[in-house]
Amino acid sequence: MTIPAISSPASVWNNIEGIAFGGDYNPEQWPVSVRLEDLELMQEAGVNFLSVGIFSWALLEPVEGQYDFGWLDEVLDNLAGIGVKVALATATAAPPAWLVRKHPEILPVTADGTVLGPGSRRHYTPSSAVYRRYAKGITLALAERYKDHPALALWHVDNELGCHVSEFHGEEDAAAFRGWLERRYGSIEALNAAWGTAFWSQNYASFEEILPPGVAPSTLNPGQQLDFQRFNSWALMDYYRGLMAVLRDVTPHVPCTTNLMASSATKAMDYFDWAKDLDVIANDHYLVAADPERHVELAFSADLTRGIAGGDPWILMEHSTSAVNWQPRNQPKMPGEMLRNSLAHVARGADAVMFFQWRQSFAGSEKFHSAMVPHGGRDTRVWREVVDLGAALKLLEPVRGSRVESRAAIVFDYEAWWASEIDSKPSIDVRYLDLLRAFHRSLYLRGVAVDMAHPSAPLEDYDLVLVCTLYSVTDEAAANIAAAAESGATVLVSYFSGIVDEKDHVRLGGYPSAFRELLGVRVEEFHPLLEGSRLKLSDGSVSLVWSEHVHAVDAETIQTFTEYPLEGVPSLTRRAVGRGAAWYLATFPDPDGIEAVVDRLLADSGVAPAAVADPGVEVVRRRAAGGGSFLFAINHTRSGASVQASGRDLLTGDAFSGIVPAGGVAVIAEEA
Repeated sequence: MTIPAISSPASVWNNIEGIAFGGDYNPEQWPVSVRLEDLELMQEAGVNFLSVGIFSWALLEPVEGQYDFGWLDEVLDNLAGIGVKVALATATAAPPAWLVRKHPEILPVTADGTVLGPGSRRHYTPSSAVYRRYAKGITLALAERYKDHPALALWHVDNELGCHVSEFHGEEDAAAFRGWLERRYGSIEALNAAWGTAFWSQNYASFEEILPPGVAPSTLNPGQQLDFQRFNSWALMDYYRGLMAVLRDVTPHVPCTTNLMASSATKAMDYFDWAKDLDVIANDHYLVAADPERHVELAFSADLTRGIAGGDPWILMEHSTSAVNWQPRNQPKMPGEMLRNSLAHVARGADAVMFFQWRQSFAGSEKFHSAMVPHGGRDTRVWREVVDLGAALKLLEPVRGSRVESRAAIVFDYEAWWASEIDSKPSIDVRYLDLLRAFHRSLYLRGVAVDMAHPSAPLEDYDLVLVCTLYSVTDEAAANIAAAAESGATVLVSYFSGIVDEKDHVRLGGYPSAFRELLGVRVEEFHPLLEGSRLKLSDGSVSLVWSEHVHAVDAETIQTFTEYPLEGVPSLTRRAVGRGAAWYLATFPDPDGIEAVVDRLLADSGVAPAAVADPGVEVVRRRAAGGGSFLFAINHTRSGASVQASGRDLLTGDAFSGIVPAGGVAVIAEEA
């Protein structure tokens, strides 16, 4: 499906002044008296942007074909009256009871055949023709009614697609999977070749014989598993495109998006593939309270979101003011943590800060999820911090539209993530994100901003490129990575990279085949470590998880393994390439080892921190296209910390003193 581009490059979304601020607004849960109070509170907090109607289908269309828009008319009119813009949802994230009763075939089915019923949300399969027809119907009704409404700034298509259930195994899904495969391969012979079906007598005579991967006696065909991951990501995106086409036809001037869940926990959708159909990237992010370094994971997720956005500013569509309701122990955020979280997202490219939700529910399964207006109302720490955040964001208006400055990139690929974690690999301890996050953490702690880049994205402008556990890679992507080194970048490739092609076929001739020439090494055999095993390295650090028998064919040995059976075998190599260099890391070093490798890479590449700061201070720079830069300094410690920077702190209006208060934030408009 081809979706026409938005008719106006200057979208309505871009006409919101300053940093957008608000959250999910669910007025249908409240009487008119509370809705009127909301208007007053929104003005007090400085709210200028809200998502409306996400779960309202059952109230907008209480009976099939009979609409009740009166309450929504009133809400949107009132919001427009106080200058609040709206991301209006298609209301399709939870089908109403009458639809499920009439068409139970829309319900999703799991791999073991369980039908997931109503009573929650997201209880539909995106491949259901019936569901798509009804979803387009309510979307069209909303678009036609509100196409010219002054509050409408953005279409919020469905909600958190792929949340709760991201694989679909019903009969209609199976048929859609077969159709997708036939379009992808063209012939059953091509599919058999791609899946390697000569193994275990899995050859197919026709596409009609193929089922989604389900419960089986042993491990399933990896090609089938990988394609099913691709299909499910595509099916959800194709459903989104269908609704977007309806909206584009009626409101070609209004941009469309849906809220992604880009984080270290979400792997089911290829968001780089999704990005081309989103007019602006929007993301939801929630901290894991039990993680003592949750602010580091936040930075990782924000950097990934910015990478999906191609470096453009993006929308933080949801995060929490305090506790969530779905973790085993839902600890509240600490004093000042909401401000730090919010401005950390802004530092890393967000031009909107939004929450789930505006007013904390008094009923339903999310009633203990925090909100901008808590159960306790105005006389609460959360409300006071919300008001303070709104005031702070108003002061950051000059930041809007600027882009994060970064000279380092980490290559990130959902397909490599999927393929590397399909069963029957050399070690269950090799997980796609582990080494990638270890390097990201090291650079974060040093104040070095990192872009997350797809392997096919332009890399020539980076000075440092990290390629971690890129198990599967296309020829084109491998050449793109090699070109970065030729053009002057320091490129590091890790173990278990370049092992297979996009069909999950091993590249023969010795590992890592896709990068052997670039790196000047040949790996003869993998030596994954047994649980609890360690190998000492020549610099005094320790090898974890992985080792391998490396031959430095045309590369300098920087570091070696020192213990049996790999004494003297290279664990880290370097090869000069064009104007740059290509490094190979054959193990997962312990934390000290990671730091030592990063020291070498920074020295080799010339990449430096955004600013010199005390430990515990997060520093990121955003730079405006027309000149001028903004240094964000976020102090995650409980004591004052120094940062070497000069300029005016936008949050205080004063010259920056060089000290960020305990738990505080400075946003410094730097002196030229």
